Amino acid sequence: MAMGVESRMDLLSERALMMRESLQRSQTITDNVVSILGSFDSRLSALETAMRPTQIRTHSIRKAHENIDRTLKSAEGILAQFDLLRQAETKILKGPHEDLESYLDAIAQLRKSIRYFSSNKTFKSSDGVLNHANGLLAKAQSKLEEEFKQLLASYRETRSTVLEESLRKLGVEKLSKEDVQRMQWEVLEAKIGNWIHFMRIAVKLLFAGERKVCDQIFGGFDSLSDQCFADVTANSVSMLLSFGDAIARSKRSPEKLFVLLDMYEIMRELHSEMEAIFKGKACVEIRDSAMGLTKRLAQTAQETFGDFEEAVEKDATKTAVLDGTVHPLTSYVINYVKFLFDYQSTLKQLFQEYGNGDDSNSQLASVTMRIMQALQNNLDGKSKQYRDPALTHLFLMNNIHYMVRSVRRSEAKDLLGDDWVQRHRRIVQQHANQYKRIAWTKILQCLSAQGLTSSGGGGSSVGGDGGNSSGASRGLIKERFKMFNMQFEELHQRQSQWTVPDTELRESLRLAVAEVLLPAYRSFAKRFGPLVESGKTSQKYIRYTAEDLERLLGEFFEGKTVTEPKR
Repeated sequence: MAMGVESRMDLLSERALMMRESLQRSQTITDNVVSILGSFDSRLSALETAMRPTQIRTHSIRKAHENIDRTLKSAEGILAQFDLLRQAETKILKGPHEDLESYLDAIAQLRKSIRYFSSNKTFKSSDGVLNHANGLLAKAQSKLEEEFKQLLASYRETRSTVLEESLRKLGVEKLSKEDVQRMQWEVLEAKIGNWIHFMRIAVKLLFAGERKVCDQIFGGFDSLSDQCFADVTANSVSMLLSFGDAIARSKRSPEKLFVLLDMYEIMRELHSEMEAIFKGKACVEIRDSAMGLTKRLAQTAQETFGDFEEAVEKDATKTAVLDGTVHPLTSYVINYVKFLFDYQSTLKQLFQEYGNGDDSNSQLASVTMRIMQALQNNLDGKSKQYRDPALTHLFLMNNIHYMVRSVRRSEAKDLLGDDWVQRHRRIVQQHANQYKRIAWTKILQCLSAQGLTSSGGGGSSVGGDGGNSSGASRGLIKERFKMFNMQFEELHQRQSQWTVPDTELRESLRLAVAEVLLPAYRSFAKRFGPLVESGKTSQKYIRYTAEDLERLLGEFFEGKTVTEPKR
């Protein structure tokens, strides 16, 4: 056991000794290392001192390389811009005519190059390059403006020609006042109708469509669009309006009034559309010319009214109305007035805009009344041409009745008023009464007992009551019947050729005559007829019964040629 302990102790001592020796060697090595490191440090310090200039040079070289790289890159950028500038210049010098889109791209590139060199003032030649580039840009813009002007001119000429050709194909003609004056009225009337149609088509379709095209092409440039549109449409508008102007300035005549009103009507109808289509300062002349035509048409229409009124009053046509019926002038004037009322709204518009400031209704009524009065004045003059005063009154009765009846059946009644109608109905009645008085007074005197009595004389006589008396001469009675027969036959012969065209008026006039004639004839025949009925020649004196006369009165005013009344 003691051996075991000693062995372990020896082992431990041995290890301890080994550890000491190891530690001693480690220290020696450490000291050596420290010594070596110290030597290295001094040598490194010397080396660093020796290397510092080389490091400085190396840094400078690196910096120089970086500067060279930056310079090369800048040079590459400048060269690229020079290349782009050269390419742009080549395209610009060729001009925009061949390839406008490429030309515009070149201008855009040129602007970029100018901005580039403007921001790189350090480049010593930048000022010279900028001067050259700006000069090139000015030249490019000038060429572009020139090209644009040529394109505008081409556009204007092409579109103007297309519009004019479209109007010609429609049938529009450019006619002078002299051309219009030489035309037959029927031809001119047809051309005016066509012109109204052409105006509507031109404004609503052709000009409206052209305006849309123009606005689309020059969108955002209103003044340019207006000017271009005015240039394109000026000739076409002039072609259309010149015809209207020629009509308005040509010699006035009554039949032209209605076509003048038609033309005025279409100009008023299209006014707002023309104002919208021909907007802007550039189109002011076109708008003014359209408004000028409207005013001239209105003025000429009003002057034609005055002409018509005067022409009616002074009408001296020799048209003979032998039967006393309605004169052609009367029917013409009344139809004219009826036509006026077809244009009532147009006339009111005309009077409102170009009248004397009075209410348009009252102006229209005044014009109508003046025309009607002018007609009456003329009819009064024409009625004096008849030798038979009874026919004079029959003629006036017929014509004024026609006027009254026409007014009552038309819109003129509301305008002229009931007073006018009632006053003229009384005039008709007055002429009817005058006709009866003049035409039938003399024959009615034949049926009067006055002058038939005698104070004794020879010959048979009868009493006034039909019985025997000493007061009535058979010879005088025969003479009265004979005179009555002759006068009635003459009246029948003449007045069955006269005409009362209105059925009601004709029957009324026959009845008025019958109410006076038949009772007087019956009374006379009853009172004095027995004296002559007993003789062999009684039928020679008493030719008609009251019924015969009534039947024959039914033949009056029929416009027939009757040789002799039959029993």
